[in-house]
Amino acid sequence: MDDRDLAADLERLQGLIGTRFSNTDYLLTAVTHRSYLNEHREATWDHNERLEFLGDAVLELVVTDYLFRTYNEKPEGELTAIRAALVNTISLAAASEALGVNPFLLMSKGEAKDEGRARQYILANVFEAIIGALYLDQGYAAAATFISGRLFHFTDEIVRKRLWQDPKSRFQELAQEKASITPTYETIMQEGPDHDRVFTIGVFLRHEKIAEGKGRSKQEAEQQAALRAIEVRGWGEG
Repeated sequence: MDDRDLAADLERLQGLIGTRFSNTDYLLTAVTHRSYLNEHREATWDHNERLEFLGDAVLELVVTDYLFRTYNEKPEGELTAIRAALVNTISLAAASEALGVNPFLLMSKGEAKDEGRARQYILANVFEAIIGALYLDQGYAAAATFISGRLFHFTDEIVRKRLWQDPKSRFQELAQEKASITPTYETIMQEGPDHDRVFTIGVFLRHEKIAEGKGRSKQEAEQQAALRAIEVRGWGEG
């Protein structure tokens, strides 16, 4: 986003969100990463971290209310896990990308080059900041409408596929249900120096290796292996 195009781009972003802001400074702040202000000392507005803080709280309340009313048979523990799956970084980043905010992000040139996990965090944070901006500008109802339209349709899939469980727990439950076997995990390889170790771990059903996973900890590698094992077995649609 170029400084010369701020007004025009904010107009376009309001169109994507589906509402007009009384105070577009809220929206401008919502798309501004802290790093942008380090390179643009002339900017007269703030970065989005305070709006993100507010938006996170509004998001949690809106989602909690929806899950409480929709799944009245589920206990608190499952509702908490479903909520966590619905509002995690990956889900929020995907919702932010689907909204189309990428071209409107204000960040440093260095941050703009990063398309990996760091960008996911930025996108997720911007989504929460937009919620905070909506809440300040138009109130709770407008923020709730935005959240419901962007997130609630994912809930049925999360519940149906039990995506609220971590992959390792989910694969163990599926393996016991479908094959009467408890999975085991073995370290296949360790690479890199101590401060930057990468583990490769295999998941087995008895003596059959089903899949492998990699991670910077054994736990992360096991979760990746379990996730791939669910895909290999075709058990993800349960």
